Amino acid sequence: MLSRGFHLSGELPAWQSRGWTLRKGCRLQWVVAYSLLACATSAGAQNNQQKLDREFKSAQAQYDAGQFQQAAEQLEDLLKRVPNSFEVHELLGQVYTSLSQDEKATGQLQEAVRLKPDSGPARTNLAAALLHAGKTAPAGEQFRRALKLEPESFDTNHNLGEFYVQTGKIEAAIPFLEHAQEINPGSYDNGYDLAMAELLTGKLADARRRAQGLMKERDTGEIHDLLGQIEEKDGKFIAAANEFQTAAHLDPSEENLFDWGSELLLHRTYEPATEVFEEAVRRYPNSSRLLIGLAMALDWRGKFDEAVKALLAAADLNPLDARCYLFLSKAYDSSPNQAADVIERFRRYAELQPGNALAQYYYAMSLWKGKRVGDASLDLQAVQALLEKAISLDGSLAEADVQLGNLYADQHKYAESIPYYVRSLALNPNLSDAHYRLGQDYVHTGRKDQAQKEFDIYQHLRAQHLAEVDKEWAEVQQFVYAEKAASGTKP
Repeated sequence: MLSRGFHLSGELPAWQSRGWTLRKGCRLQWVVAYSLLACATSAGAQNNQQKLDREFKSAQAQYDAGQFQQAAEQLEDLLKRVPNSFEVHELLGQVYTSLSQDEKATGQLQEAVRLKPDSGPARTNLAAALLHAGKTAPAGEQFRRALKLEPESFDTNHNLGEFYVQTGKIEAAIPFLEHAQEINPGSYDNGYDLAMAELLTGKLADARRRAQGLMKERDTGEIHDLLGQIEEKDGKFIAAANEFQTAAHLDPSEENLFDWGSELLLHRTYEPATEVFEEAVRRYPNSSRLLIGLAMALDWRGKFDEAVKALLAAADLNPLDARCYLFLSKAYDSSPNQAADVIERFRRYAELQPGNALAQYYYAMSLWKGKRVGDASLDLQAVQALLEKAISLDGSLAEADVQLGNLYADQHKYAESIPYYVRSLALNPNLSDAHYRLGQDYVHTGRKDQAQKEFDIYQHLRAQHLAEVDKEWAEVQQFVYAEKAASGTKP
C-alpha cells in the first residue's frame, strides 16, 4: 500500500518492499514470452529451442517461488545465448529488483524498453524500478510515456496517479485516478485511493460520497476508518468516533484501534480512550505508539503511576523514540515513585544519543528529581555537567539554562545563578518560573527594584497559565497527528 491505503495496480511481488505491485499485464507478457523466445531461436535445432524455452520457464518459476538468486543465475546464463530477448531482459530486471540490486534492475529494464519502445507494460516496469531506486524524475517520465502509449488503459492511468501520490503531488494524482475509475468503476482499490486523495486535498464532500459508495460494495473496517478521517477533518467528532469504532470492531487492527483511541483522546474523552488503548495494547503489546497513547490517556485522568509504567514499556520497545521521553519527562513530574526505573531509561537514552541535547537534559532532570524525593547519594556535579553538555549541544535550549540557575540557587549561590536565568529569558521571555526565580535571586542580592519587576512579569504570565496547559495539549495533538501523517493521513 502506498502512503496508507494507496494501491498500485497489479499483483507481482517484486516491488512490494515499497508498496508497489506491477500490472497484471506483465504476467500475460511473460506467458506470450515463451513462444517468442522459441521463435527467436527458430534457426537452431528443435532440441535447442525446447531447452531455451524450458530454461526460461524454470527461471520464471524460480522467481515466482521467491528463489531470486537461482532465477538470476539462470537468466544471466540464458542472456548470453539470446542477448536481444526482450523477455529475458524484462524478467531479469524483475529479479534484480527483488534482490535490491537497483542499478542492475534498471539496466535490464532499460534494455527491454529499447527493444520494445512501444510497450506500455515495459515502461511501467522500468518506471517502478526507477522509483524503487529513488530516481523520481525519470520514473515519472516513464509512467507518463506508458500513459501516452495506452491513454485509455485503467492500469496506466491508475499507476500514474499512484506515482503522484507516492511523490506527494496529491492534487496532480486526482485526474488520473478519476479517469481510471471511469474506465473501471468497479475497482475498489482505485476508488479507495481516489477517496483518500480527495480527503487529503480537502474535497470532503466528494471523499465522503465516494467512500459511502464503496461501502455499499464492500463494508470493510478500512472504509469506515477512512470515513472517520473524513468526518474528523470536517469537524464532526461524534460521527468520526462512531466510524472509527465501527472500523475497529470490523477489523481490530493496530491502525484502526489507534485511530479510534486517538480520536477519543483528541476530544478529551479520557476514560473511553483509556479503555480502547488498553484493549489495543492487549492485542498489540509490542506497539510503542499504542503504549504512548495509553499513557497520555492515563496521565490526563490523573493516573500518573500507570502512565509512567506504560511509557517505560514504550521506551523499552523503541529506545530511540524521542516521544517516549518527552511524555515520560512530564508524567514523571507527577509520579516520582518509579525513580530508579525512569533514571535508567533516561541514562540509556543519553548514552544512545550522546549528541542529543534533550537526551542529556532529560537524564540530568531525572537524576535531580530522584534526589528531590530523597536520593541523597546524587552527585550534583553530574547533574551540572549534563546540563552544561545540553547547552553546549543546543544553545537555544532555554530550559537547561533555567535548571542550571535553579541548581546554583538551591545551593544559595544566587550571584552565580542569575546569568543563567537572564540568558534563558533572552531565549524565551515567557518562562514564568525563570522570572520568579530571578526575582528571588535579586531579593537575595539586594536588588529589590529589579526583583519587583520580575515578580510583576511572573504574575502577568501566571494569569495566562491556561496557555501552558494548551501547550501541553498541543504536544498530545502533535503526537496523534504525526502518527496519522506517518500512515499517510493528515488531520
